[in-house]
Amino acid sequence: MARPLCLFTGQWADLSLEELGGLAASMGYEGLELACWGDHFDVQRALGEADYCEQHWALLASKGLVSYAISSHLVGQAVADRVDERHQSILSEAIWGDGDPDGVRARAAEEMKDTARAARKFYDCAPDEVRATLEANGGHAVVNGFTGSPIWHLLYLFPPAAPGSIEAGFEEFAALWTPILDVFTEENVKFALEVHPTEIAFDLASSRRALAAIDGHPAFGFNFDPSHFGYQGADYLGFLREFGDRIYNVHMKDVWWSDKPEAAGVFGGHESFGTDGRFWDFCSMGRGKIDFEGIIRQLNHSGYGGPLTVEWEDPGMHREHGARESAEFCKKLDFEVSPQAFDAAFAKD
Repeated sequence: MARPLCLFTGQWADLSLEELGGLAASMGYEGLELACWGDHFDVQRALGEADYCEQHWALLASKGLVSYAISSHLVGQAVADRVDERHQSILSEAIWGDGDPDGVRARAAEEMKDTARAARKFYDCAPDEVRATLEANGGHAVVNGFTGSPIWHLLYLFPPAAPGSIEAGFEEFAALWTPILDVFTEENVKFALEVHPTEIAFDLASSRRALAAIDGHPAFGFNFDPSHFGYQGADYLGFLREFGDRIYNVHMKDVWWSDKPEAAGVFGGHESFGTDGRFWDFCSMGRGKIDFEGIIRQLNHSGYGGPLTVEWEDPGMHREHGARESAEFCKKLDFEVSPQAFDAAFAKD
């Protein structure tokens, strides 16, 4: 492969890092994108314990693994969301506290700042091969995650949104996230938003507006996951063309959508993932409709040299089966850019 192959641990948080590390290596992965839940990466322990980061690297090394990014999707979601009882299930007791929305958001914002500091500390003691890869891609560490959104509930625009309310939402996002991103800049860490429904940016158009709202903040970029674009009809290859220099991580995840009308349409019909009759569902790599060939070629055009990270989600398949076949799919898919034109041999001196 031209790029490191990693597995995102978020969907495996029921397993200890020790257990998952051995399993991931046996399934063909070279590294792990460490979720900040379960025991996979603890921000406060990383900051507060002298040897936590070194011990984490030692554990990974004992399994033959590395890491190029950590992820804080759950805490990040609470920063700009309209917090309600749903958020308690995804947040720690320390962040949730008494559940007062303003307090939850404030604690989540501080935790995101600490996440940048913890990422810097973690990658400062990374093995040479990891640091070399990071240096080749700008020298920054990467934290992937969500931002939440104060205006997701206004998506359908009925009842009609009050004049200026959408723009006010982007301004609120900027006010909440700019101080966080300033800390990321201080630590030489990039925040990579996974463009995703329920976030401030969920397609190409909203990503443009989000970036404009924060005046193109240098710490802000994207964790590219095409599965969240495909079933919407959003242009994921166009996204790579436009934002190629801000792609800091790539999630390899496929999605299937129907060629005919279904009982539960694009909005899901309040049906659970995997329910028969849905218009779309996430699926194991190579079993959906995403143009991964086009993605690899566009990543090559943009010069992306970071990891390809499988975020395995398929409600109808055993996860170990899916993770293994997804690793094999990615290994066959990825390729290096040619150092010369194919017709260079025809040239005369």
